[in-house]
Amino acid sequence: MTTKRYTTMAEAVEDLKQRGFTANFEFLNQAFRDVDTGKVYQADELTIVEHYRFEGASDPDDMSVVYAIESAGGPKGVIADAFGTYANPGLGRFLDRVSIHEEQ
Repeated sequence: MTTKRYTTMAEAVEDLKQRGFTANFEFLNQAFRDVDTGKVYQADELTIVEHYRFEGASDPDDMSVVYAIESAGGPKGVIADAFGTYANPGLGRFLDRVSIHEEQ
């Protein structure tokens, strides 16, 4: 994980947007789709460059991970998922196939 620290998921997403991670990605039909352009990306066309894990201080069910994603020759965006009981298993399997290149 990167060394940047965020208190909330919203803070992380906002900072990533300010740093150019503006694509609106959605996970659909076992691929990422850029909602604005309609372009579809497979796992081998994406790279995870940062990720941040959040645990709810007062609610253990409020757990999530924010991923900063770069696409091959295209936009950068953010996608979030719960972890633990509420995680999306399909998204998790997809992200397992996405390369990771995080700066330390």
